[in-house]
This record gives sequence, structure tokens and C-alpha cells, in this order.
Amino acid sequence: MSSQKPTPRRPLRARIPRAAAAAATGLAAAAAAVGAGDLVAAFTGPDTDPVYAVGSAAIDLTPTALKEYAVRTFGTNDKPVLLGGIYVTMALLAVLAGLLAARRPILDAAVFALFGMVGVWAALSRPGAAPADAAPAVVAGLVGAATTLLLAHLLGSATRPRAAVPPAPEPTTAAAPEAEAGRPGTERHGPARPAAATSRRTALVATGGALALGAVAGFGGRAISDRRYDIGTARASVRIPPPADPLSTLPTGLHPAVPGLSPFTTPNADFYRVDTALTLPRIDPRHWSLRIHGMVDRPLLLTFDDLLRLPLQELDHTLSCVSNEVGGPYVGTTRWLGASLPALLRRAGVRSGADQLVGRSQDGMTIGTPLEPVLDGRRALLAVAMNGEALPVAHGFPCRTVVPGFYGYTSATKWLVDLDVTTFAAYTPYWVRRGWDRRGEVRAASRIEVPAPFARVPAGDVTLAGTAWATHRGIAAVEVRVDGGPWQTARLAADGGPDLWRQWSRTWSGATPGTHRIEVRATDAAGAVQAERRASPFPAGATGWHSTVVTVT
Repeated sequence: MSSQKPTPRRPLRARIPRAAAAAATGLAAAAAAVGAGDLVAAFTGPDTDPVYAVGSAAIDLTPTALKEYAVRTFGTNDKPVLLGGIYVTMALLAVLAGLLAARRPILDAAVFALFGMVGVWAALSRPGAAPADAAPAVVAGLVGAATTLLLAHLLGSATRPRAAVPPAPEPTTAAAPEAEAGRPGTERHGPARPAAATSRRTALVATGGALALGAVAGFGGRAISDRRYDIGTARASVRIPPPADPLSTLPTGLHPAVPGLSPFTTPNADFYRVDTALTLPRIDPRHWSLRIHGMVDRPLLLTFDDLLRLPLQELDHTLSCVSNEVGGPYVGTTRWLGASLPALLRRAGVRSGADQLVGRSQDGMTIGTPLEPVLDGRRALLAVAMNGEALPVAHGFPCRTVVPGFYGYTSATKWLVDLDVTTFAAYTPYWVRRGWDRRGEVRAASRIEVPAPFARVPAGDVTLAGTAWATHRGIAAVEVRVDGGPWQTARLAADGGPDLWRQWSRTWSGATPGTHRIEVRATDAAGAVQAERRASPFPAGATGWHSTVVTVT
């Protein structure tokens, strides 16, 4: 039987600090990896950043129902929530990897290598990806693996049990200490400090240094990227020509003077944005071009200057998102300016049999629009400006499509670079592949904006007001009712045209104290009354009457 004694386990209070240190090394390695990826992405493009590439791939792989939940729950903050979730997940995995590395460092390195491979796959899976796009993920994986191996080695050295140092022999005579006191090198300084303390300090400094370097590389990379790919100056230098045939000023009386009612024209800063782009494409108009090809006799290639030399048209138009819930905020009205899309298609010579126009964005998004409506006489545009200024980057600078009568997912290609005349049988665009209706015609909708939901209003006469739209058909009537009573006709504001929303108002006379439910419905210019049955936005747009509850005091 062996006489060797089992190694005693360290007390819990000793194991907890070591676990915390191991977790910290994992976080430090993750910070170094992310920072390295950010720094390299500053030279390969913002969309090649490993975190953004993985996030974009996650958006593409997310089931439609979950996407709709994200839009419904987080609204336009869905992208920050997604990125925050990715960073939190990475932090948790880094902590777990650090704990594994305390026993087997190679496991931690394997986690970062896997992270790098996922980033490579995500970067190369994007439309139009080049081999260089994988560089940030490769560097991030290598830096993370190397950092974790180094920190794990230092931490292991710092926490490894040390052999006990035997005490110095006692002097044999009382006079010996005095006799040797004057000899050089024999000064007494107390007990010797264990070597492990120095190693522990080294591990701590190295961990903090990795965190700091990762942060510096990350923020530095973002700063360099913002500077390298900034197009603010290029956008500011664009001079949009005036329209060849300006629209008249919008008629007076479009907007009832009711406090709390949306403005008739939506300011650019308040215009809704719903898309899948985690990083906004930054396109210098001097390098932009648009290709029109497919089932055409004469393919076209236009530069931005070519586009601006064409006769430009204006369009007053209400655009809405198919993800808008009943009474939701994802709708806005603006005056667009751009070149005639039908004129360019006729110039290219559309061939018989074509029934779909597919717009492709710089970031690879594809939007399919039914071709017949584009050519039926409505004013469809290749827009370059909204509300009198060049398109904001978030809304498609330098060029986007606008086709009245359709939700954005089948009519509004932002950051447009390619138009393919094709058929529905030959190509299925992004949203249709995910189960959405292939036409995407706007349904009639109306909402109550005043009073606000759950507002408290005084008894007596109460002003009701809101907005209704049925793009490219127009609104003929709006009705409201209280507590399921008879429908009452609302007063419509002036009509700006079938492509614009109409605002409405009505005085609710004799409102009595208590809680009341107000409902609204619209009738479009074709005589179709807004459907009562509630349906979710998927797959063809929400239906149902909007209602709000107020308390009369």
C-alpha cells in the first residue's frame, strides 16, 4: 500500500478567488478578440466586423414569428437589443471558457477558434462577400485563443502550490547573531515573500492589460472605421436639381389644429425605419452606379450624375410598413424627389412576360415589386431626396425606390444598386422567401391619436382625432363610435390625393364620467370598409379596428 498522502483540497475561500480570476481571464481574452476584430474591420468594412456579421446572419436565420415579436416588442430598438444580446452571450461564454481554461487551457482556445470560424462563415455568407471579409473573424479567433492560453498559463503559475521553504537554522550560540550582524549580505528582513505572490500580480496585470488593449483596439477601430467610411461630407456636397415639373403646394386644411395629432408631413428625423441592416451601408455617390438588366432589350448602367441629369419628379406619398400593428407608428408622409422609374424601364425596353422588378440593395437585401403596377401610370420614383434634402443615410442614400400603393417590403429598396426585370417564377425575393405575401398591397388602416391611450379627460365635449390611409386608393370616410354604440361620421380634413393619408376629427359630445372605449374604422375611395377582424401583420398586413380606452373625470 502506498504511503503517499492525498493532496488536501484547498479551502473554499481559496478556490473562489481563483474561479473569479479564471472568469476574468476569459472576459479579457474575449475583449482582446473583439477589439482585434473591430480594428481589422476598420480596413475591410464595417459590415465585416465579426459581431455585426454574426448578428446579420442571425437576423437572416431568425424565424418570421420571432422577427415580428422583436419588432412588436422593441420597435426600432430591435437592432440594439440584438447586438446587446450577442455581447452578453459572448461574455457568458467567455466566463465559461475562462473557467474551463483553469483546468484545460486548450478548451478555452478551442472556444475562441470556434468563435472565429462562426465569424468567418457569417462574413462569407453575405451577398457579394470577398475572401478578405473573413480577415476580422480570423484575427479575432487567433487573438482570443493566444490571449487565453497566455493568461491561463500565468494564472496557473500564480495559483500552483509551491514547495515549502525550510526555515533557516537557529544560531548555535547567543553571540553568533551579534558576530555576524556586521557582515555584508547578512541583514535580516523577516520571512521571505513567496514567489507565487509575484506571479499572481503578473497574472492580474496581464489580465487587466488584455482588457485595456481590447477596449483601445475596439474603440480605435470604430473611430477609424467611422472616419474612413464617413460619407457625411459627400452627402452634404450633393446638389439636388429642382424638379422639372414641381408639384403645387399642399392644400390648406390638411391638418386639423388638434394638439397631439401627428403633423401631416413627417420630419425626416421622425420617419420610421424598419429594416435588417445592423450597419448602415455608406455609399459615396461618386462611386455609386445602378444597373438595370434582366428581361430588357437595352440594359442600362447609370451613375449618380446620370441620374441627376434626368428630369426629376416630385411625389407626395404616405409610406407604411407591413409590420405595423393596428394603430401602430410605422407610417409616415413625405415629399419625395427622384427620376421616373417607369420612364427608365421603358427606355430599357421591358420584354413580354416579365412580371416582377427586383431591387437589390448594397447590403444584399432584395425587394420584389409587381411590374404591372409600376408601369400603370402611377408616379413611381428612383428617389434621391425627401422633404427637400438628399436622402438621409438611414433612408437609403444615395438612391431608393418608391412605388405608391405597396408596403415598403415590396416597393422600397434602400441603398439601391441593381434592378432586375424578371418573373415571380424565376426569382423569390427576401421577404417572400420568408412567407410574406408576394404583392404587399397596402390595406386600409386608421388610428386614434387623440386622446392618447388611457388618457384622463374632463367630462363634457371631448375632441377625437387621428389619421387614416389606403395608399393609392385614398380615404372616402372615417367613422368613430363609443362603447359599441352607433357609428358616427368624422370630419375629414382636406384631401391631398390618393397617395396620402387623411386626418380626421370629431367632437364627442356629452362624455360622462367613467371608463370608455373608442373605436375607429375607415372606408377607402373604392367603397371598401376597413375589416373588423383582427389579424397580425404576417403575411399580408394587419387588419382590424383600432380602439383606445380613456377615463372621463
